[in-house]
Amino acid sequence: MKMNAKIQTLIKKRHSLIPGAAHTYSKGDDQFPSNAPPAILRGKGCYVWGSDGKKYLDWCMSLWMMGLGHVNNEVNAAVKKQIDVGTNFQRPHPTEFLLAEKLIKLLPGVEMVKFAKAGSAVTTAAVKLARAYTGRKYVAICAEHSFFSYDDWFIGSTVADAGIPEEIKELTKKFHYNDLESVEELFKKYPNQIACIIMEAVTTDEPKPGFLKGVEKLCKKYGAVFILDEMITGFRFDLRGAAKMYGLKPDLLTYGKCIANGYSLAVLGGKKEIMELGGIKHKKPKVFLLSSTHGAEATALVAAMKTLEIMERDKVQEGFWKKGKKIRAGLESLIQKHGLEKYISVIGFDANLFTVYRDKKGDVSPLMRTIMLQEMTKRGMLFRGYFALSASHGDKEIAQTMRAFDESLGVYKQALESTNPTRFLKGDVCKGVFRKYN
Repeated sequence: MKMNAKIQTLIKKRHSLIPGAAHTYSKGDDQFPSNAPPAILRGKGCYVWGSDGKKYLDWCMSLWMMGLGHVNNEVNAAVKKQIDVGTNFQRPHPTEFLLAEKLIKLLPGVEMVKFAKAGSAVTTAAVKLARAYTGRKYVAICAEHSFFSYDDWFIGSTVADAGIPEEIKELTKKFHYNDLESVEELFKKYPNQIACIIMEAVTTDEPKPGFLKGVEKLCKKYGAVFILDEMITGFRFDLRGAAKMYGLKPDLLTYGKCIANGYSLAVLGGKKEIMELGGIKHKKPKVFLLSSTHGAEATALVAAMKTLEIMERDKVQEGFWKKGKKIRAGLESLIQKHGLEKYISVIGFDANLFTVYRDKKGDVSPLMRTIMLQEMTKRGMLFRGYFALSASHGDKEIAQTMRAFDESLGVYKQALESTNPTRFLKGDVCKGVFRKYN
């Protein structure tokens, strides 16, 4: 896609065309330093080309979606073949059954599946099923996990709760990760009222011994549905997800992100006795579960089939862990080289690394983080502080990243030691997505 005069004009007008100028808040201008490209024109492998005319090494990979890399030739060939015979029909396409069967065989605890276009749709569907199955109203979420859905049941629990009635907000309760007592306290405080626990198995912290299995046991003890959100861990930490890694048996699971390498697909899966409430072959009250015109678009389904085939064939998840281990070692060595161990941390798992930035006082600092992102961007990185690995990232890209990180740390250290670190920043400080006011 070439930048013509019309596109340039529209990019300048973007905030008058679209609220937030993007369709995902995490892609908005307030999430990136001012020198980041305002739009991306194309991508290939682990590189993207911005509307500013520059080429960037992509460490965002469209919010972890591109597990194989942008414009994977095999996936696109499968999609193009499907386009020629149709993308959507009044009755199901056979690929719906093929992919359903594949996922049921592959994923632990999945006995039936339902497809959708957005992760938020399937997590909300899981909550609806849990409420119908238990006859209860409260939902318990992990306070440390940042995002489950754009729907009211979750957004009402954040500070960005405008437009959501208090009655809805009251139906969602929070517990703390690695704190089994906080989970049981909720069950005791709201006896026979909690429909489900929804959480990720892991984000950045290792689970304490017995914590995850403990949550699972408490759900069984108190009659709640255990929902595991595998949007990121699924097909990234392991081909069979975190449920396989930690030996968990959730009642319902949700998947998305890199399942179809950028094509729009999310999956709700789980036990038949719960899932079939959304079907038409039972005598119980029918759950209007997921009914989406585009939910089973054949192009996305064949993309998922091919993506899973490639991941299994090439052992892509093993590559994530090996590359991540190398990246962690390199980052930590450079941080030590600059004497910044007290101010910059590398956290998370090798397959999904994050960096944390602190000021001179040792407090987590949006300003210092933005300075670091700015400097990485200046050196050709599309970077938000995490490393969403893909199969297309190689040793060359890791070496390129280490050089950029090394140089950026030099600027970071100068800013840290300065009496006025803001002078090192051009533009505004990056903000959190969830905030009361802009």
